[in-house]
Amino acid sequence: KFIYYKRDYFIRLASNNSQAQKHYQDIKFMKKKFKITTILLASLIFLISIRAQASNTNSDPEKDKILIYILRNILTRSHFVVKDMNDDFSEYVFNEFINGLDPNKRYFTQNDIKLFSKFKYEIDNQLLVEDVSFYNLVYEQFTNKIKNAKSYYGDLLAKPFNFKKKETIDVDYEKVSFAKDENELIEYWRKQLKLSTLIRIQDKVKKQEKELIKDEEYKLKSFETIEEEARIEVLNNMDDLYIRIEELEHEDWFSTFLNSVVGAFDPHTTYMAPSIKERFDQNMSGKLEGIGARLQKKGIYTHVVELVSGGPAWKQGELEAGDIILEVAQGNEKALDIVGMRLDDAIKFIKGKKGTEVRLTVKKKLDGSNKTISITRDVVELEETFVKSSIVEKESEKYGIINLPKFYIDFDEKNYRDSATDMEKEIERLKKEGVTGLIIDLRNNGGGSLKTAIEISGLFINEGPIVQVKYRGENPIIKKDIDPKIQWEGAVVVLVNEFSASASEIFAAAMQDYQRAVIIGGNQTYGKGTVQSLLPINQYTKYNKNLGALKMTIQKFYRINGGSTQIEGVYSDIALPSRYSYMKFGERDLDGALIWDKVNQAEYTQTNSYENFSEVIFNSKKRIASDSKFILISEYAKWLKDNQDNTSFSLNYKTFDKENIAQEKGAQKFKSVFDYKSDLNFTSPKYELSLVKKDTVLADRRLAWHKNLSKDVYVFEALNVLSELKLKP
Repeated sequence: KFIYYKRDYFIRLASNNSQAQKHYQDIKFMKKKFKITTILLASLIFLISIRAQASNTNSDPEKDKILIYILRNILTRSHFVVKDMNDDFSEYVFNEFINGLDPNKRYFTQNDIKLFSKFKYEIDNQLLVEDVSFYNLVYEQFTNKIKNAKSYYGDLLAKPFNFKKKETIDVDYEKVSFAKDENELIEYWRKQLKLSTLIRIQDKVKKQEKELIKDEEYKLKSFETIEEEARIEVLNNMDDLYIRIEELEHEDWFSTFLNSVVGAFDPHTTYMAPSIKERFDQNMSGKLEGIGARLQKKGIYTHVVELVSGGPAWKQGELEAGDIILEVAQGNEKALDIVGMRLDDAIKFIKGKKGTEVRLTVKKKLDGSNKTISITRDVVELEETFVKSSIVEKESEKYGIINLPKFYIDFDEKNYRDSATDMEKEIERLKKEGVTGLIIDLRNNGGGSLKTAIEISGLFINEGPIVQVKYRGENPIIKKDIDPKIQWEGAVVVLVNEFSASASEIFAAAMQDYQRAVIIGGNQTYGKGTVQSLLPINQYTKYNKNLGALKMTIQKFYRINGGSTQIEGVYSDIALPSRYSYMKFGERDLDGALIWDKVNQAEYTQTNSYENFSEVIFNSKKRIASDSKFILISEYAKWLKDNQDNTSFSLNYKTFDKENIAQEKGAQKFKSVFDYKSDLNFTSPKYELSLVKKDTVLADRRLAWHKNLSKDVYVFEALNVLSELKLKP
């Protein structure tokens, strides 16, 4: 589920950048509040998990009914929550589907809602007999509205906006009612497009001012010229968006409806169409079979965005980022023209089994020439998915930092690498290099495999319970580490943040309950204390078409101390101020999230590994409280919180500009909030040095990572804590 307000957009954006980049985005974000262009682009693309592809509807009523029948039966019989399909359920699906299709109130009017309302309390009854009348009515009306939209934005962007007019727009669309009629709907469009244009105008004016400072003879453009350029850019963006919308298939829209249904049980229960299921598997395993290139649809062309380091295309050496793929041929077969083909379909022809040949006819970026490139497909490992480590020396002691992006596992191949095996190997390598303490970095780790979370926990303790899991209506089951081997007996610090979730919380909670590690980071982790099972739907039927999968909540998990991590997450032993400190988000902010509760404590014995555990925590808290950098970060978090709720913006240029100038002045105080540089030098472990020499892409990635680690104030404090911990003899 995607959320559109500026808090959530900022959080998603920030979670993928270095500290310096994060602050740049914060300032830019707070300066411009919330870009309406982002809202426009997100409003429909999110419905199909950013799938920007394919025309013709391909409706299959039989398949739709089979899906509803199977999903209904699985959910009512096996979901963790017992949910009656009644009028309340029906109302939830009604609101969720309509708001899902039109989150920004740009398509439906109050008359449309009135028309749909005859089904408001009938959807539950329809689902019981596989009736999709509600879906069909809404979908038919929606497709008509989409056709109208192109004329709306085209006409509105054909002439200049009046930026002298005093008016405002509120982009918190949960507070905005559906338009009364078509005239008010067009007015909604006008204001959204005007704001989008206004933001671009301001960008262009600021760039001109900077150019004039650098060059006194720089020729300034008139406001009228800038305004026209801004409108043209907005128009081009809208055209691109609606090309993608027109490419969407029935499966995409029906998946949105199905997710409104299954989401009524809890936020983490989702239906995955076949293509989404395939991507999920790749994400969890960290590998795929193909050529190892990231592709993107731009207009009618399929562009190569990036080559995966070490992949077949990277090794072959002729395909480059920026090239355009025109034709695809399988071995010696006739080439297939993929120009204008939706991206998902093009990818199906480009991907393939290990050892097979694909011939790509590409238009080269550098000289525009056409070239045919032959590539033998292979297994492609998505290296950024996997465990990696770095070594740092502090006060004559060596420490290791292990970054675990997710708890990955391959569901299909038992002998394929998984996070537990990789973690064990990485620890062994670091031990050979003489490190005396470990930081396990789980920041932004959203979880993954429960199995690997248990196994990784077992690397740090003798043996014993790790987590408790509970099915609906049953007593909890204690999941244990049964291997007496301890892979690492030294000091451990676990670094978390507000995005550490699920399996990350299982590991962090176990380390905390055993008092095996110090947990340091955000005040509390995300708070996802539920377990999902991935169920291929075809296993429940003889129907021969691929029906995708259901990711369904089947269990809640509990700490060995009895408390759930649901909602509460794991509270850090040492809470560090962060930009998220005062923001409301996480599991506790999701509609329909399961409640916190507790079960009986499992029998376990704390390791009591450290002789100065409490003292180290006290010292760190004292340092943080007096550290000017952390004090500034805390003030920054409060400033962000104060600004995040302002969703109303002036559409008068002068007023808008004044508001942003004031915003910039407020931001100046925090310009250096994440400017930090330690004198520490982070390096790759010895085994990786030969790999880095052969792989320039890997070398660049490691260089960037090590540079960011040296500028990471959170890592620095984690090292302070690690260096103070004393093991009991």
